[in-house]
Amino acid sequence: MTQPMPIDKRRARRAFGRAAGDYDRVAVLQREVADRLLERLDYIRLAPQRVLDLGAGTGYASQGLLKRYPKAQVLALDFALPMLQRARRRGRWLRRPQPLCADAEHLPLADASCDLVFSSLTLQWCNDLGQLFQELLRVLRPGGLLMFASFGPDTLQELRAAWAAVDGDSHVSPFLDLHDVGDALLGAGGRDTVMDAERLTLTYADTDALMRDLKTLGAQNATEGRRRGCTGKARLQAMRDAYEQFRADGRLPASYEVVYGHAWAPEPGALDGAVAIPLERIGRARPRS
Repeated sequence: MTQPMPIDKRRARRAFGRAAGDYDRVAVLQREVADRLLERLDYIRLAPQRVLDLGAGTGYASQGLLKRYPKAQVLALDFALPMLQRARRRGRWLRRPQPLCADAEHLPLADASCDLVFSSLTLQWCNDLGQLFQELLRVLRPGGLLMFASFGPDTLQELRAAWAAVDGDSHVSPFLDLHDVGDALLGAGGRDTVMDAERLTLTYADTDALMRDLKTLGAQNATEGRRRGCTGKARLQAMRDAYEQFRADGRLPASYEVVYGHAWAPEPGALDGAVAIPLERIGRARPRS
C-alpha cells in the first residue's frame, strides 16, 4: 500500500476548530454521506451497548446513532474541541453523546469496550491506516462491528487537475484507493470485510464558491508537503482558468468518490490459520494457457 503524503494534524485540528461555528451551514455532502452510512445499519442486526462515533464533528451522526440505539451509550470522539462543543449543544431535547477529545489513531479506550465503531469521513485525516484499524479493532468487543465511509482518490479530481496545470505542488489532500483501504483492514485482522464505492457530485457557479465551502468546512490542504505562504493572484487565476474546462450546463462540478466499508472484530481464536487476500486479487481470473 502506498501511503499518501502525511497530514499535518495540528494544522488540520486548528482548521476544523475554526470551522466549527459555520460547519453545519455548508456540510451538505457530509450529512448526505452520514445518512447513507446510517441507512446501512438497517440491514445489520445489532443491539450495541456502547457506540463510538469516530470523528463526530458537530454531532450530526451521533444524534442519528442515539435515535437508532436509544439504550446505547454514544461516545462522540473528535480531535477538535470546538467541534465537540457544538455536538454537545445539538438536539437539546434528545439524549446527548458523551464527548471525547482525542486522536483517532491513539484511542483512550479500554480493549473490547465498544460494540460498534461508526466513522463517517474521518479516515482520510489519519496518517497510518494500518495502525488506525488495529486501534479500532482493539476497542471493539469480539464480534463487534466497524462501519465507515471515507474519500477515495477521485475526490476533487477537477480541482486537483486544475492545480496540476499550474504547478507541481500539493494543493489537495490525498486519498487512498478502495483496495488499499480494504487491504489495510484485512491486514489489521478485520473479518468478513465488505468494501464498495460511489461518486457524488456538487456543482458551483465558480471556483471561488467551491474554495469558500472547503475553507468553511475546515477541509483545507493539510499535507506536510503543501506550499507555505499565500498563493499569488496570478497562480490562483491560472487555476480558475484551468478549472473552466470542466464547466457543464453553466456549472462547475466537484466530484467526491465515497468509499464505504465494514468489518467485524474477530472472535477469540478466529484468526488462527487465516489467510488475508488483497481485495485487488479477488475475482481476477487467470488467463488460460
